[in-house]
Amino acid sequence: MTTSAEGSPSGGADAPIAPEARPRLAISLSTRAQLEEIERIRAQAARAWAMRGAVLRRGDLLTEAFARELHRRMFGGIWRGAGRYRTTGGAAGWEPGRIPGGVRMLLEDAEGWIRFSTYPVREAAVRLHHRLMVIRPWANGNGRHARLLADVVVAAAGEEPLGWGAGTPAEDAGAVRARYLDAMRAADEGDVAPLLDFARG
Repeated sequence: MTTSAEGSPSGGADAPIAPEARPRLAISLSTRAQLEEIERIRAQAARAWAMRGAVLRRGDLLTEAFARELHRRMFGGIWRGAGRYRTTGGAAGWEPGRIPGGVRMLLEDAEGWIRFSTYPVREAAVRLHHRLMVIRPWANGNGRHARLLADVVVAAAGEEPLGWGAGTPAEDAGAVRARYLDAMRAADEGDVAPLLDFARG
């Protein structure tokens, strides 16, 4: 079975960027530490934009156009093809040809879950996150994009923010990641409860 959970990058933060990743980069960087720092800065800027009232009041938050715009704001200028679906296969995720239809159907489902109260908003957002991770529409940044889109859905509904494991001590980052990956694998098998518990904080 293909898990939705993201694997850990090889090497530490000071390791050089993997040769296979370099052609996808839109900027010149030498180490993973540099890449992670610029991604962090861009992700924070994208979050600040997405959480503005004018954005949260938009009627297109659960559309392909918004999902693409969010990814482009997070990774544009860092990764080539930001905001565009991946066109090559990988160890995880759907075949590229199935991605556009799959994302479209998922976003329509999520809009229905909220409109018809199929699930509470926070649960709908977590389920959206999980299913996006199963599809893995982007060449880079799937997990961060899926979590931010879930956060946008929750914020737009005026709900309490998701914690994404924030209750675990900061010095135990490895435990947070392990708990997240275990929860994602459980959701892959149809048990979303551990992921809901993790996302609540």
